[in-house]
Amino acid sequence: MSEPATLGYFVNGKSELSTTEKYYDITDPNTGEVIAKSPCCTVDEVNRAVESAQNAFPAWRDTPVMARVQVMYRFKRILEENIDALTMSVCRENGKVWGEARGDVRKALEVVELACGAPSLMMGNSLMDTSRNYDTVMYRESLGVFAGLVPWNFPAMIPFGWMVPLCIATGNTMVLKASSTTPMTALMIVEMLHEAGLPEGVVNVMTCSRHEAELFLKHPDVKGITFVGSTSVGKHIYSTAAAHGKRLQTLCEAKNHCLVLEDAPIERTAAGIVNATYGCAGERCMALPVVVVQESIADKLVAAIKRMAEQRVIGPSYDKTSELGPVVTAEHKKFVLDWIEKGIAEGATLVLDGRSASVDGYDDGYWIGPTIFDHVTPEMSVGDEEIFGPVTCIKRVKDFEEGIRLMNANRFANGSAIYTQNGYFSREFARRTDAGMVGINVGIPVPVGLFPFSGHKNSFFGDLHVMGSDGVRFYTETKCVTTHWFDEEEMKQKKVDTWDGTIGKI
Repeated sequence: MSEPATLGYFVNGKSELSTTEKYYDITDPNTGEVIAKSPCCTVDEVNRAVESAQNAFPAWRDTPVMARVQVMYRFKRILEENIDALTMSVCRENGKVWGEARGDVRKALEVVELACGAPSLMMGNSLMDTSRNYDTVMYRESLGVFAGLVPWNFPAMIPFGWMVPLCIATGNTMVLKASSTTPMTALMIVEMLHEAGLPEGVVNVMTCSRHEAELFLKHPDVKGITFVGSTSVGKHIYSTAAAHGKRLQTLCEAKNHCLVLEDAPIERTAAGIVNATYGCAGERCMALPVVVVQESIADKLVAAIKRMAEQRVIGPSYDKTSELGPVVTAEHKKFVLDWIEKGIAEGATLVLDGRSASVDGYDDGYWIGPTIFDHVTPEMSVGDEEIFGPVTCIKRVKDFEEGIRLMNANRFANGSAIYTQNGYFSREFARRTDAGMVGINVGIPVPVGLFPFSGHKNSFFGDLHVMGSDGVRFYTETKCVTTHWFDEEEMKQKKVDTWDGTIGKI
């Protein structure tokens, strides 16, 4: 077994070793082996990273947007050339199977492509003669330093898809606090970004604890914060940073539900549910852990889901035939197993038990097989709280109305889906569901990067979401310039109207 690598942090355009004495173990979830150690950067190092971003901001802001996106074009090409190495990095530190890990990188690429369109995305508006002989132009301008606070479940997509591309393409700079559990991919990608020609200090990457990260919430040079993580932490970040005048987008927990009506095709619906529930080992906020099904078809649907879940190939991430990889850490495995025990204690019917899952030759991996609870009722917490693992909860209802009431009673509202061939109920569902991302026969209704990732209720705190036009607006502020030129007569005037062009004259 080789000695674990000691990772540094990335500041002022290069990697440096931290002065800290505290390091976090990074394990390969497939084997349990410690493969690297990430630093808990010090308060001084956090401040240094913010200072680096602040110093880099004026020159980067003043770089024409057409020049900024040339960096993004080169960055896109470098990512594409290194997609296999990045995929392997995600497999090793996170445990996603090959196809899922590759998709993680491709979703980052998707928003890089969007950011290449920054010249069009940042265009403002203008109107001649807003009042007689007064013209107004609205510009979009960058703000300054942003902090990105990143979870462990998507090492490529979240930091270098949801956060960095639109932030820097619109002329801002960023300090990225990568997950101390899965930082290796982020450190690889920031090197590629500088290979593409990004100036020093525009993006800085580090790992630290919540104690050091608290500095971002109050730092006078940080203009905004984008966060993905738990609801409790998200609420704290939102309230604290907003009180210090910062822009916020905090993406938090979920408990996504789908409603299956009796006209839904059983086999295709079950296949969609199994994919949505067990993909990424259930470790994504757009997983589908709850199935609300009409009682008339419930037995058939549960049997089909169980059969397909049992056929799911559990195996190591880097084996391209694997369909379900390990969960991320030993601690998270215990967390999920504790939830399964709680579901049993609450009285749910355990249809499929994944607690004894194992993979030959990978005895120390963090394996949990597909797990299904049936007859989950509203008072059971297993059906309402985020588990973040390969666990399905079945809730039975008599009809559409009972189903949508039950779904909307949940305090989270990231995504929801309906499986039906009925156009009326599909439209009613899209109109009445509380969720911000809705699937009609689509189990994971995550939109492409042109659209915002728009969670609602306790799944999101803020006004502007990541990606799409919301993302551009989050990283820019508007400036309106009104212009008026005096003619010969007006130059002689000695009095000016109180409203001086601010009320339109006919």
